[in-house]
Amino acid sequence: MRNDEETRDHVDRLRAQWVLELPDLDTEPMAILGRAYRLSNLVRPSIEATFAAFGLDRGEFDVISTLRRSAPPYRLTPTDLYTLLMISSGGLTHRLDRLQKAGLIVRERSASDGRSSVVGLTDKGIALAESAFRADMASEARYLEGLGPEERKTLAALLKKLLVSVESQQAGEPT
Repeated sequence: MRNDEETRDHVDRLRAQWVLELPDLDTEPMAILGRAYRLSNLVRPSIEATFAAFGLDRGEFDVISTLRRSAPPYRLTPTDLYTLLMISSGGLTHRLDRLQKAGLIVRERSASDGRSSVVGLTDKGIALAESAFRADMASEARYLEGLGPEERKTLAALLKKLLVSVESQQAGEPT
């Protein structure tokens, strides 16, 4: 059986230091949010490497995956895209320029409104979005191998509950 020190993680060590320095302060938020932050930082390089293997950065993948999950014909307006991606229109334009140059998207005039445009995936973009997403999910699944199916389900449900609460707070809604 492992001793207590072997099962302590980075956040446990930080909290133990704070308890000595500020014993009156409740560091429970670190137990949850600190771990979420640390997990994100630890897995980010692997996720970015997965996308890089497909010639994409994270932002470019976000664009083509958003288009791919939008259902056929895999087209959205630039406004829809930057709203869904929560980025500026300028940030989107830069990504779209790179993706168009790579032959992954096309930008066309809207058939329904000649004053606006739509962004669509090419066949190459569809195939790349699918391949990159499959590889990403396989990579991320390996991080979850230490949890059983019920633990994963419970953790997902708790994280969802927390996220809904935080999103409501950010939107100024009552929780």
